[in-house]
Amino acid sequence: MTLPKLPLSIQNFAEIRQGNICYVDKTELVWKLVDSGKAYFLSRPRRFGKSLLVDTLKELFEGNRALFEGLYIDDKWDWSKQYPVIKLDFASGVLQNRAQLDERIQTLLMLNQQRLGIECDRRFDLSGCFEDLILKTREKYGQKVVVLVDEYDKPILDNIDYPERAAEVREGLKNIYSVLKGQDAHLQFVFMTGVTKFSKVSLFSGLNQLKDITLDENYATICGYTQTDLETTFAGHLAGVDWVQLKTWYNGYQFLGEAVYNPYDILLFISGNRRYRNYWFETGNPSFLIKLFQQKAYFLPDLEQLEVSEEILDSFDVERINPVTLLFQTGYLTIKEAYTDVMGEQAFVLVVPNYEVKMALNNQLIEGYCQIDTEKKALRTELFTLLHQGAIDGLKPMLQRLFAGIPWRNFTNHDLLNSEGYYASVLYAFFASLNAAITPEDTTNHGQVDMTVALGEFIYVMEIKLDKSSDYQEQAPNPALQQIQDKDYAQKYRHQDKTVFEVGLIFNQQQRNLVQLDWISTPF
Repeated sequence: MTLPKLPLSIQNFAEIRQGNICYVDKTELVWKLVDSGKAYFLSRPRRFGKSLLVDTLKELFEGNRALFEGLYIDDKWDWSKQYPVIKLDFASGVLQNRAQLDERIQTLLMLNQQRLGIECDRRFDLSGCFEDLILKTREKYGQKVVVLVDEYDKPILDNIDYPERAAEVREGLKNIYSVLKGQDAHLQFVFMTGVTKFSKVSLFSGLNQLKDITLDENYATICGYTQTDLETTFAGHLAGVDWVQLKTWYNGYQFLGEAVYNPYDILLFISGNRRYRNYWFETGNPSFLIKLFQQKAYFLPDLEQLEVSEEILDSFDVERINPVTLLFQTGYLTIKEAYTDVMGEQAFVLVVPNYEVKMALNNQLIEGYCQIDTEKKALRTELFTLLHQGAIDGLKPMLQRLFAGIPWRNFTNHDLLNSEGYYASVLYAFFASLNAAITPEDTTNHGQVDMTVALGEFIYVMEIKLDKSSDYQEQAPNPALQQIQDKDYAQKYRHQDKTVFEVGLIFNQQQRNLVQLDWISTPF
Protein backbone atom coordinates (compact mmCIF):
# COMPACT_ATOMS: atom_id res chain seq x y z
CA MET A 1 0.00 0.00 0.00
CA THR A 2 1.31 3.44 -0.96
CA LEU A 3 1.60 5.73 2.02
CA PRO A 4 0.23 9.27 1.74
CA LYS A 5 2.80 11.94 1.02
CA LEU A 6 4.21 14.18 3.73
CA PRO A 7 3.15 17.85 3.86
CA LEU A 8 6.75 19.04 3.78
CA SER A 9 7.01 22.80 3.23
CA ILE A 10 3.31 22.91 2.27
CA GLN A 11 1.35 25.64 4.02
CA ASN A 12 -1.51 25.65 1.54
CA PHE A 13 -4.59 23.91 2.93
CA ALA A 14 -6.13 23.27 -0.51
CA GLU A 15 -2.97 21.61 -1.85
CA ILE A 16 -2.90 19.22 1.11
CA ARG A 17 -6.59 18.35 0.95
CA GLN A 18 -6.67 17.88 -2.82
CA GLY A 19 -3.63 15.60 -2.88
CA ASN A 20 -2.79 12.29 -1.26
CA ILE A 21 -1.07 14.11 1.61
CA CYS A 22 -1.16 13.52 5.37
CA TYR A 23 -3.35 16.02 7.20
CA VAL A 24 -3.90 16.24 10.94
CA ASP A 25 -7.49 17.41 11.44
CA LYS A 26 -7.38 20.56 13.56
CA THR A 27 -10.88 21.69 12.61
CA GLU A 28 -12.45 20.70 15.95
CA LEU A 29 -10.32 23.38 17.57
CA VAL A 30 -10.93 25.74 14.66
CA TRP A 31 -14.67 25.29 15.16
CA LYS A 32 -14.37 26.01 18.87
CA LEU A 33 -12.35 29.10 18.01
CA VAL A 34 -14.77 30.66 15.52
CA ASP A 35 -17.86 29.59 17.45
CA SER A 36 -16.86 31.20 20.73
CA GLY A 37 -15.21 34.48 19.80
CA LYS A 38 -14.35 37.08 17.21
CA ALA A 39 -10.73 38.21 17.53
CA TYR A 40 -7.73 36.14 18.58
CA PHE A 41 -3.99 36.25 19.01
CA LEU A 42 -1.76 33.16 19.02
CA SER A 43 1.98 32.93 19.63
CA ARG A 44 3.88 29.78 18.69
CA PRO A 45 7.54 29.06 17.83
CA ARG A 46 8.66 29.05 14.20
CA ARG A 47 7.91 26.04 11.99
CA PHE A 48 4.96 25.06 14.17
CA GLY A 49 2.14 25.09 11.60
CA LYS A 50 0.87 28.63 12.14
CA SER A 51 0.72 29.48 8.43
CA LEU A 52 -1.27 26.33 7.62
CA LEU A 53 -3.72 27.23 10.38
CA VAL A 54 -4.15 30.72 8.93
CA ASP A 55 -4.76 29.29 5.45
CA THR A 56 -7.28 26.82 6.89
CA LEU A 57 -9.23 29.73 8.36
CA LYS A 58 -9.11 31.52 5.00
CA GLU A 59 -10.58 28.56 3.13
CA LEU A 60 -13.22 28.06 5.81
CA PHE A 61 -14.53 31.63 5.77
CA GLU A 62 -14.45 31.71 1.97
CA GLY A 63 -16.79 28.72 2.06
CA ASN A 64 -14.73 26.15 0.17
CA ARG A 65 -16.68 23.20 1.58
CA ALA A 66 -15.16 20.54 -0.66
CA LEU A 67 -11.84 20.97 1.11
CA PHE A 68 -13.44 20.14 4.47
CA GLU A 69 -15.37 17.00 3.52
CA GLY A 70 -14.86 14.32 6.14
CA LEU A 71 -13.32 16.70 8.65
CA TYR A 72 -14.81 17.51 12.04
CA ILE A 73 -16.18 20.89 11.01
CA ASP A 74 -17.90 19.71 7.82
CA ASP A 75 -21.42 19.27 9.23
CA LYS A 76 -21.19 22.11 11.74
CA TRP A 77 -20.27 25.12 9.61
CA ASP A 78 -22.91 27.29 7.90
CA TRP A 79 -21.74 26.91 4.30
CA SER A 80 -24.49 29.18 2.98
CA LYS A 81 -22.39 32.18 4.01
CA GLN A 82 -19.10 33.17 2.45
CA TYR A 83 -17.01 35.95 3.92
CA PRO A 84 -14.43 38.09 2.13
CA VAL A 85 -10.94 37.60 3.56
CA ILE A 86 -8.08 40.09 3.80
CA LYS A 87 -4.81 38.31 4.48
CA LEU A 88 -1.59 40.04 5.47
CA ASP A 89 1.43 37.73 5.40
CA PHE A 90 4.81 39.04 6.56
CA ALA A 91 6.63 35.70 6.35
CA SER A 92 8.64 36.26 3.19
CA GLY A 93 11.81 38.32 2.89
CA VAL A 94 13.82 40.29 5.43
CA LEU A 95 12.76 43.88 6.01
CA GLN A 96 15.62 46.02 7.28
CA ASN A 97 13.97 49.40 7.82
CA ARG A 98 10.70 51.31 7.93
CA ALA A 99 10.81 52.17 4.22
CA GLN A 100 11.04 48.50 3.26
CA LEU A 101 8.21 47.68 5.66
CA ASP A 102 5.95 50.36 4.16
CA GLU A 103 6.72 49.05 0.69
CA ARG A 104 5.83 45.51 1.79
CA ILE A 105 2.55 46.67 3.37
CA GLN A 106 1.66 48.54 0.20
CA THR A 107 2.28 45.39 -1.83
CA LEU A 108 0.15 43.27 0.50
CA LEU A 109 -2.73 45.74 0.34
CA MET A 110 -2.49 45.82 -3.45
CA LEU A 111 -2.54 42.02 -3.69
CA ASN A 112 -5.68 41.91 -1.55
CA GLN A 113 -7.31 44.59 -3.67
CA GLN A 114 -6.63 42.59 -6.82
CA ARG A 115 -7.93 39.34 -5.34
CA LEU A 116 -11.08 40.98 -3.98
CA GLY A 117 -11.70 43.20 -6.99
CA ILE A 118 -11.40 46.40 -4.96
CA GLU A 119 -9.63 49.63 -5.87
CA CYS A 120 -8.63 51.91 -3.03
CA ASP A 121 -8.26 55.65 -3.25
CA ARG A 122 -4.59 56.31 -4.12
CA ARG A 123 -4.59 59.53 -2.10
CA PHE A 124 -4.71 57.60 1.17
CA ASP A 125 -1.67 56.71 3.25
CA LEU A 126 -1.14 53.06 4.23
CA SER A 127 -3.49 53.02 7.22
CA GLY A 128 -6.09 54.94 5.24
CA CYS A 129 -5.78 52.46 2.37
CA PHE A 130 -6.26 49.53 4.76
CA GLU A 131 -9.33 51.18 6.24
CA ASP A 132 -10.69 51.93 2.77
CA LEU A 133 -10.10 48.31 1.74
CA ILE A 134 -12.13 47.00 4.68
CA LEU A 135 -15.02 49.40 4.07
CA LYS A 136 -15.21 48.80 0.32
CA THR A 137 -14.93 45.04 0.78
CA ARG A 138 -17.81 45.07 3.25
CA GLU A 139 -19.87 47.16 0.81
CA LYS A 140 -19.10 45.01 -2.24
CA TYR A 141 -19.70 41.57 -0.68
CA GLY A 142 -22.48 42.48 1.73
CA GLN A 143 -20.76 40.59 4.51
CA LYS A 144 -18.46 41.55 7.32
CA VAL A 145 -14.77 41.12 6.59
CA VAL A 146 -12.31 38.54 7.94
CA VAL A 147 -8.75 39.76 8.58
CA LEU A 148 -5.94 37.23 8.98
CA VAL A 149 -2.39 38.30 9.82
CA ASP A 150 0.40 35.74 9.55
CA GLU A 151 3.87 36.31 11.08
CA TYR A 152 2.66 39.67 12.35
CA ASP A 153 5.93 40.25 14.26
CA LYS A 154 8.54 39.06 11.75
CA PRO A 155 9.53 42.57 10.58
CA ILE A 156 10.39 43.42 14.19
CA LEU A 157 12.26 40.18 14.79
CA ASP A 158 14.26 40.77 11.61
CA ASN A 159 15.71 43.82 13.40
CA ILE A 160 15.61 42.69 17.02
CA ASP A 161 19.35 43.16 17.56
CA TYR A 162 19.06 46.78 16.38
CA PRO A 163 16.65 48.29 18.95
CA GLU A 164 16.19 51.70 17.27
CA ARG A 165 15.46 50.10 13.91
CA ALA A 166 13.14 47.53 15.53
CA ALA A 167 11.23 50.32 17.30
CA GLU A 168 10.83 52.20 14.02
CA VAL A 169 9.48 49.08 12.30
CA ARG A 170 7.18 48.43 15.24
CA GLU A 171 5.62 51.88 14.80
CA GLY A 172 4.98 51.10 11.15
CA LEU A 173 3.14 47.91 12.07
CA LYS A 174 1.26 49.68 14.86
CA ASN A 175 0.04 52.16 12.25
CA ILE A 176 -1.60 49.30 10.33
CA TYR A 177 -2.86 47.14 13.19
CA SER A 178 -4.51 50.12 14.90
CA VAL A 179 -6.95 50.29 11.96
CA LEU A 180 -8.63 47.12 13.21
CA LYS A 181 -9.90 48.80 16.36
CA GLY A 182 -11.76 51.52 14.45
CA GLN A 183 -13.20 49.03 11.95
CA ASP A 184 -14.52 46.55 14.51
CA ALA A 185 -18.15 47.00 13.38
CA HIS A 186 -17.19 45.81 9.89
CA LEU A 187 -15.16 42.79 10.95
CA GLN A 188 -16.49 39.23 11.25
CA PHE A 189 -13.30 37.63 12.52
CA VAL A 190 -9.70 38.61 13.23
CA PHE A 191 -6.79 36.22 13.76
CA MET A 192 -3.18 37.28 14.29
CA THR A 193 -0.29 34.92 14.79
CA GLY A 194 3.47 35.11 15.14
CA VAL A 195 6.40 33.92 17.22
CA THR A 196 6.55 36.54 19.95
CA LYS A 197 4.08 38.59 21.92
CA PHE A 198 4.67 42.31 22.08
CA SER A 199 2.73 44.38 24.55
CA LYS A 200 -0.62 45.76 23.47
CA VAL A 201 0.48 49.24 24.42
CA SER A 202 3.54 49.12 22.18
CA LEU A 203 1.99 47.47 19.13
CA PHE A 204 -1.77 47.09 19.12
CA SER A 205 -2.70 50.59 20.29
CA GLY A 206 -5.85 49.76 22.21
CA LEU A 207 -6.84 46.68 20.21
CA ASN A 208 -8.26 45.18 23.37
CA GLN A 209 -10.71 42.86 21.64
CA LEU A 210 -7.91 40.41 20.77
CA LYS A 211 -8.15 37.34 23.00
CA ASP A 212 -4.75 35.78 23.59
CA ILE A 213 -4.99 31.98 23.33
CA THR A 214 -1.24 31.33 23.53
CA LEU A 215 -1.55 29.75 26.99
CA ASP A 216 -5.19 28.69 26.81
CA GLU A 217 -5.44 24.97 27.59
CA ASN A 218 -8.45 24.74 25.27
CA TYR A 219 -6.17 25.46 22.29
CA ALA A 220 -2.90 23.95 23.51
CA THR A 221 -2.73 21.55 20.54
CA ILE A 222 -4.08 23.81 17.79
CA CYS A 223 -0.56 23.83 16.33
CA GLY A 224 1.87 20.91 16.60
CA TYR A 225 1.36 17.15 16.54
CA THR A 226 0.13 15.15 19.53
CA GLN A 227 1.19 11.60 20.31
CA THR A 228 -2.20 10.43 19.01
CA ASP A 229 -1.65 12.31 15.75
CA LEU A 230 1.59 10.43 15.18
CA GLU A 231 0.07 7.07 16.03
CA THR A 232 -2.86 7.60 13.64
CA THR A 233 -2.20 10.04 10.80
CA PHE A 234 1.47 9.04 10.52
CA ALA A 235 1.11 5.42 11.67
CA GLY A 236 2.41 3.95 8.42
CA HIS A 237 5.36 6.31 8.22
CA LEU A 238 6.37 5.63 11.83
CA ALA A 239 5.75 1.88 12.02
CA GLY A 240 8.29 0.25 14.30
CA VAL A 241 9.76 3.53 15.55
CA ASP A 242 11.20 3.72 19.07
CA TRP A 243 8.50 5.93 20.59
CA VAL A 244 10.48 6.64 23.75
CA GLN A 245 13.48 7.89 21.77
CA LEU A 246 11.29 9.90 19.39
CA LYS A 247 9.51 11.58 22.30
CA THR A 248 12.82 12.31 24.04
CA TRP A 249 14.18 14.02 20.95
CA TYR A 250 11.20 15.99 19.63
CA ASN A 251 8.24 16.05 22.04
CA GLY A 252 7.80 18.23 25.12
CA TYR A 253 6.41 21.57 23.90
CA GLN A 254 3.81 22.48 26.48
CA PHE A 255 1.18 25.24 26.34
CA LEU A 256 -0.83 24.25 29.45
CA GLY A 257 -2.40 21.24 27.77
CA GLU A 258 -1.21 18.04 26.13
CA ALA A 259 2.43 18.19 25.08
CA VAL A 260 3.09 18.36 21.34
CA TYR A 261 5.83 17.63 18.83
CA ASN A 262 7.20 20.24 16.46
CA PRO A 263 5.68 19.24 13.06
CA TYR A 264 8.82 20.27 11.18
CA ASP A 265 10.95 17.85 13.19
CA ILE A 266 8.62 14.92 12.61
CA LEU A 267 8.26 15.49 8.86
CA LEU A 268 12.01 15.79 8.33
CA PHE A 269 12.67 12.86 10.64
CA ILE A 270 10.43 10.66 8.48
CA SER A 271 11.70 11.98 5.16
CA GLY A 272 15.31 11.71 6.36
CA ASN A 273 15.10 7.94 6.78
CA ARG A 274 14.26 8.41 10.45
CA ARG A 275 17.65 9.79 11.43
CA TYR A 276 17.79 11.79 14.66
CA ARG A 277 19.12 15.26 13.96
CA ASN A 278 18.60 18.88 15.00
CA TYR A 279 16.11 19.60 12.20
CA TRP A 280 14.17 22.48 13.74
CA PHE A 281 17.10 24.06 15.51
CA GLU A 282 19.17 24.22 12.32
CA THR A 283 16.57 26.50 10.69
CA GLY A 284 17.22 29.35 13.12
CA ASN A 285 20.29 30.69 14.84
CA PRO A 286 19.72 32.10 18.35
CA SER A 287 22.87 34.22 18.16
CA PHE A 288 21.00 37.33 19.27
CA LEU A 289 19.76 35.50 22.35
CA ILE A 290 23.30 34.46 23.24
CA LYS A 291 24.45 38.09 22.91
CA LEU A 292 21.57 39.16 25.12
CA PHE A 293 22.59 36.67 27.81
CA GLN A 294 26.12 38.03 27.72
CA GLN A 295 25.04 41.66 27.85
CA LYS A 296 22.84 41.04 30.87
CA ALA A 297 25.44 38.78 32.56
CA TYR A 298 22.74 36.11 32.81
CA PHE A 299 23.50 33.17 35.09
CA LEU A 300 23.22 30.28 32.60
CA PRO A 301 22.75 27.50 35.17
CA ASP A 302 19.36 29.04 35.90
CA LEU A 303 18.20 27.66 32.54
CA GLU A 304 18.17 24.17 34.00
CA GLN A 305 14.88 24.89 35.79
CA LEU A 306 13.42 28.38 35.91
CA GLU A 307 10.52 29.54 38.03
CA VAL A 308 8.91 32.65 36.60
CA SER A 309 5.79 34.75 36.94
CA GLU A 310 3.09 34.92 34.29
CA GLU A 311 4.14 38.52 33.70
CA ILE A 312 7.56 37.44 32.42
CA LEU A 313 6.01 35.11 29.84
CA ASP A 314 3.32 37.53 28.81
CA SER A 315 4.96 40.10 26.52
CA PHE A 316 7.87 42.49 26.03
CA ASP A 317 9.01 45.60 24.19
CA VAL A 318 12.11 45.99 22.03
CA GLU A 319 13.49 48.52 24.52
CA ARG A 320 13.15 46.08 27.43
CA ILE A 321 13.78 42.51 26.36
CA ASN A 322 13.91 39.84 29.01
CA PRO A 323 15.98 36.95 27.56
CA VAL A 324 13.83 34.39 29.39
CA THR A 325 10.68 35.79 27.76
CA LEU A 326 12.27 35.56 24.34
CA LEU A 327 13.61 32.05 24.99
CA PHE A 328 10.12 30.88 25.93
CA GLN A 329 8.28 32.52 23.07
CA THR A 330 10.78 31.30 20.48
CA GLY A 331 10.56 27.69 21.69
CA TYR A 332 13.89 27.19 23.48
CA LEU A 333 12.07 26.92 26.81
CA THR A 334 8.66 25.47 27.54
CA ILE A 335 6.32 25.01 30.50
CA LYS A 336 6.97 22.04 32.77
CA GLU A 337 4.54 23.00 35.49
CA ALA A 338 2.04 25.74 36.33
CA TYR A 339 1.19 26.62 39.92
CA THR A 340 -0.17 29.39 42.14
CA ASP A 341 2.51 31.26 44.08
CA VAL A 342 2.29 32.59 47.65
CA MET A 343 0.78 35.83 46.36
CA GLY A 344 -2.04 33.93 44.67
CA GLU A 345 -0.70 34.62 41.19
CA GLN A 346 -0.01 32.09 38.47
CA ALA A 347 3.62 31.06 38.05
CA PHE A 348 5.47 28.57 35.89
CA VAL A 349 8.42 26.21 35.97
CA LEU A 350 10.25 26.37 32.62
CA VAL A 351 12.58 23.78 31.12
CA VAL A 352 14.23 23.08 27.78
CA PRO A 353 11.58 21.04 25.88
CA ASN A 354 13.56 18.09 24.55
CA TYR A 355 16.91 16.55 23.71
CA GLU A 356 17.21 18.25 20.31
CA VAL A 357 16.86 21.74 21.75
CA LYS A 358 18.94 20.99 24.84
CA MET A 359 21.97 19.73 22.95
CA ALA A 360 21.81 22.29 20.15
CA LEU A 361 21.23 25.21 22.53
CA ASN A 362 24.13 24.11 24.73
CA ASN A 363 26.36 23.99 21.66
CA GLN A 364 25.29 27.54 20.81
CA LEU A 365 26.04 28.68 24.34
CA ILE A 366 29.53 27.20 24.15
CA GLU A 367 30.02 28.87 20.78
CA GLY A 368 28.92 32.22 22.18
CA TYR A 369 30.82 32.08 25.45
CA CYS A 370 33.94 30.18 24.38
CA GLN A 371 34.09 30.56 20.58
CA ILE A 372 34.57 26.82 20.29
CA ASP A 373 37.04 25.57 17.73
CA THR A 374 38.51 22.19 16.82
CA GLU A 375 40.69 22.20 19.92
CA LYS A 376 37.77 22.93 22.23
CA LYS A 377 35.67 20.21 20.59
CA ALA A 378 38.46 17.76 21.37
CA LEU A 379 38.63 19.21 24.88
CA ARG A 380 34.95 18.51 25.36
CA THR A 381 35.49 14.87 24.44
CA GLU A 382 38.39 14.69 26.90
CA LEU A 383 36.27 16.30 29.62
CA PHE A 384 33.47 13.78 29.08
CA THR A 385 35.93 10.89 29.39
CA LEU A 386 37.49 12.40 32.50
CA LEU A 387 34.20 12.98 34.33
CA HIS A 388 32.74 9.66 33.21
CA GLN A 389 35.76 7.82 34.59
CA GLY A 390 36.18 9.90 37.72
CA ALA A 391 39.74 10.88 36.71
CA ILE A 392 39.52 14.12 38.64
CA ASP A 393 43.30 14.70 38.81
CA GLY A 394 43.14 15.92 35.22
CA LEU A 395 40.25 18.34 35.77
CA LYS A 396 42.28 21.43 36.75
CA PRO A 397 44.60 21.55 33.71
CA MET A 398 41.72 20.74 31.41
CA LEU A 399 39.58 23.61 32.70
CA GLN A 400 42.58 25.92 32.56
CA ARG A 401 42.99 25.05 28.86
CA LEU A 402 39.33 25.82 28.33
CA PHE A 403 39.41 29.28 29.92
CA ALA A 404 42.82 30.11 28.43
CA GLY A 405 41.34 29.67 24.96
CA ILE A 406 38.48 32.14 25.46
CA PRO A 407 39.00 35.41 23.53
CA TRP A 408 38.44 37.83 26.42
CA ARG A 409 38.46 40.86 24.13
CA ASN A 410 34.90 39.87 23.24
CA PHE A 411 33.80 40.76 26.76
CA THR A 412 35.55 44.07 27.33
CA ASN A 413 32.24 45.94 27.35
CA HIS A 414 30.51 43.58 29.74
CA ASP A 415 30.53 43.09 33.51
CA LEU A 416 30.62 39.33 33.03
CA LEU A 417 34.14 38.87 34.33
CA ASN A 418 33.34 40.63 37.60
CA SER A 419 31.11 37.88 38.92
CA GLU A 420 31.28 34.22 39.79
CA GLY A 421 28.23 33.82 37.57
CA TYR A 422 30.23 34.11 34.36
CA TYR A 423 32.62 31.31 35.27
CA ALA A 424 29.71 29.18 36.47
CA SER A 425 27.94 29.90 33.17
CA VAL A 426 30.87 28.71 31.06
CA LEU A 427 31.21 25.56 33.17
CA TYR A 428 27.47 24.96 32.93
CA ALA A 429 27.48 25.27 29.14
CA PHE A 430 30.38 22.85 28.84
CA PHE A 431 29.03 20.29 31.31
CA ALA A 432 25.52 20.49 29.85
CA SER A 433 26.86 19.77 26.36
CA LEU A 434 28.12 16.43 27.73
CA ASN A 435 24.51 15.49 28.50
CA ALA A 436 25.43 15.41 32.18
CA ALA A 437 22.70 15.80 34.80
CA ILE A 438 23.20 19.27 36.26
CA THR A 439 21.61 20.78 39.35
CA PRO A 440 22.50 24.48 39.58
CA GLU A 441 22.46 26.16 42.99
CA ASP A 442 21.72 22.75 44.47
CA THR A 443 19.80 23.24 47.70
CA THR A 444 20.46 21.23 50.85
CA ASN A 445 19.22 21.67 54.41
CA HIS A 446 22.41 23.66 55.09
CA GLY A 447 22.25 26.04 52.13
CA GLN A 448 23.03 25.68 48.45
CA VAL A 449 26.11 24.71 46.50
CA ASP A 450 26.84 26.36 43.15
CA MET A 451 26.54 23.30 40.95
CA THR A 452 26.20 19.53 41.11
CA VAL A 453 27.16 17.49 38.05
CA ALA A 454 26.32 13.78 37.71
CA LEU A 455 27.83 11.66 34.96
CA GLY A 456 28.11 7.89 34.93
CA GLU A 457 28.95 6.55 38.38
CA PHE A 458 30.25 9.85 39.71
CA ILE A 459 28.72 12.96 41.29
CA TYR A 460 30.67 16.24 41.45
CA VAL A 461 29.55 18.77 44.06
CA MET A 462 31.14 22.09 43.05
CA GLU A 463 31.53 25.43 44.79
CA ILE A 464 32.99 28.41 42.89
CA LYS A 465 34.78 31.45 44.33
CA LEU A 466 36.12 34.51 42.49
CA ASP A 467 39.35 36.08 43.73
CA LYS A 468 40.05 39.68 42.64
CA SER A 469 43.66 40.09 43.79
CA SER A 470 46.42 40.98 41.33
CA ASP A 471 48.87 38.42 42.73
CA TYR A 472 47.00 35.26 43.67
CA GLN A 473 48.58 32.77 46.05
CA GLU A 474 47.06 29.37 46.65
CA GLN A 475 45.14 29.20 49.89
CA ALA A 476 45.10 26.41 52.40
CA PRO A 477 42.51 25.41 53.14
CA ASN A 478 40.72 26.13 49.85
CA PRO A 479 37.81 28.40 50.93
CA ALA A 480 35.44 26.96 48.30
CA LEU A 481 36.13 23.38 49.36
CA GLN A 482 35.99 24.41 53.01
CA GLN A 483 32.49 25.80 52.49
CA ILE A 484 31.33 22.52 50.95
CA GLN A 485 32.66 20.63 53.96
CA ASP A 486 31.42 23.11 56.58
CA LYS A 487 27.92 23.10 55.09
CA ASP A 488 28.07 19.36 54.29
CA TYR A 489 26.57 20.01 50.86
CA ALA A 490 27.40 16.48 49.69
CA GLN A 491 25.47 14.69 52.44
CA LYS A 492 22.36 14.12 50.31
CA TYR A 493 24.42 12.19 47.71
CA ARG A 494 26.41 9.85 49.94
CA HIS A 495 23.93 6.97 49.84
CA GLN A 496 23.32 6.75 46.08
CA ASP A 497 25.88 4.02 45.31
CA LYS A 498 28.04 6.53 43.46
CA THR A 499 31.40 8.11 44.21
CA VAL A 500 30.96 11.71 45.36
CA PHE A 501 33.65 14.31 44.67
CA GLU A 502 33.56 17.58 46.60
CA VAL A 503 35.32 20.14 44.40
CA GLY A 504 36.34 23.69 45.33
CA LEU A 505 37.22 25.96 42.38
CA ILE A 506 38.78 29.41 42.66
CA PHE A 507 38.97 31.72 39.65
CA ASN A 508 41.05 34.89 39.55
CA GLN A 509 39.58 37.97 37.89
CA GLN A 510 42.97 39.32 36.82
CA GLN A 511 44.20 36.06 35.31
CA ARG A 512 40.71 35.22 33.97
CA ASN A 513 41.28 31.59 34.70
CA LEU A 514 41.06 28.83 37.24
CA VAL A 515 43.89 29.27 39.76
CA GLN A 516 43.11 26.66 42.38
CA LEU A 517 41.16 23.41 42.47
CA ASP A 518 41.06 21.05 45.42
CA TRP A 519 38.88 18.04 46.05
CA ILE A 520 38.07 15.17 48.33
CA SER A 521 36.08 12.05 47.50
CA THR A 522 33.63 9.79 49.27
CA PRO A 523 33.45 6.34 47.62
CA PHE A 524 30.16 4.50 47.86
